[in-house]
Amino acid sequence: MATTRSAHTVWEGGLLNGGGIATFDSSGIGDQPVSWPSRAEQAEGKTSPEELIAAAHSSCFAMALTHGLEGAGTPPTRLAVSADVTFQPGEGVTGIHLTVEGTVSGIDNDAFVIAAQDAKANCPVSRALSGTTITLSAKLV
Repeated sequence: MATTRSAHTVWEGGLLNGGGIATFDSSGIGDQPVSWPSRAEQAEGKTSPEELIAAAHSSCFAMALTHGLEGAGTPPTRLAVSADVTFQPGEGVTGIHLTVEGTVSGIDNDAFVIAAQDAKANCPVSRALSGTTITLSAKLV
């Protein structure tokens, strides 16, 4: 069954001195302030589209990797995933780097890296972001 998740943003003022509120409609987890300075300079307690992409990508990748490892009979005990999304004003998102450290019994580091590469290539968010260079660092801990 397909699902649709929704959010909305209300923006007031100009780009450089205005700001907005992003609201997570589907989950109801609350509102987050956004602004150009939080995107292109310092966050100062506000989020940005790139931080939201990083959250989506890291959680999707963690699910995809867990699924792949479970399917191979080696479910993870723990995965720590981070996503770093680089934004260049005037160019846009110029790259995403995923980092995963995993605790997984029954496989070696090479097998873990192969599973992580597969998850990177096939998680739905990676697919949605296929126009962006996505790199990966993966290791067992």
